[in-house]
Amino acid sequence: MLRNQFRSSLARVALVAAGMSAAITSAAAQGVGDLLVAPTRLELNNFRGTEVFLNNIGTEKATYRVSVELRRMDADGELHELEPGEVTELQKKVQDMVVFAPRRITLEPNEPQSIRVGVRPPPDLPDGEYRVHLLFRAIPEPRPAEAPNPQGISIDLRAIYGVTIPVFARRGQLTAEAGIVDARLVQQDGQPAVSVTLTRQGSRSLYGDVLVMKPGRSEPVLKASGVAIYTEVDRRGVVLALPKDSTVSLAGPATIRFVERTEDGLRRTLAETSVNLR
Repeated sequence: MLRNQFRSSLARVALVAAGMSAAITSAAAQGVGDLLVAPTRLELNNFRGTEVFLNNIGTEKATYRVSVELRRMDADGELHELEPGEVTELQKKVQDMVVFAPRRITLEPNEPQSIRVGVRPPPDLPDGEYRVHLLFRAIPEPRPAEAPNPQGISIDLRAIYGVTIPVFARRGQLTAEAGIVDARLVQQDGQPAVSVTLTRQGSRSLYGDVLVMKPGRSEPVLKASGVAIYTEVDRRGVVLALPKDSTVSLAGPATIRFVERTEDGLRRTLAETSVNLR
């Protein structure tokens, strides 16, 4: 039953992924297997619980530890883990109120597992959006001790991979508005690109795709999928570069859209602007 649920979840994610760069996050850990996580973001609206599904697609048994992190977004959209001294009392409450089980999982090859995620808010918590990040980190299997190196000290280095997904807990009537400003042509890694700044106002995060449309074309010439603007920032920059084999000219008139995917699978335009790129 669980395997069918996992496949069904992956199928639903795959339908969304048809227009996205990645709807399932994959992390390959040498010697401890490969991990698939679906979905790659959780929205606990009205503090209702949900599930996240893991699957070991490697060839060896693997063990993963699940933990909670607090991260902050900067104006470039990069996420940074908060140091202990940066965590506020409210963030500590949020970190404690998001509960999940199990916290440690051992999976055989091709074995799925679900993790239940819920919210236990403190009684004094006001309505709003609260966010943590779940980290799924591989735990390497212990290796047999090797004989000492007669020529000196030997070091055994092994990479430990992890997958992180955001978890949003929301309650109340939350709204947000988006805007698009400062669109211009730039170069990224030697390729023509469009740089835009997305703005956000309101009480919740925004998440969607940025599309660059050119006259006479029904499909976007550029697309950035899964762009988030979290509540700690009111604007973030996005750069969309042309593929190296593209012959499209970006200069001249264009329409730029920031489009959100709603829970029911529909697409809603958050912001749109007409520009003359130069």
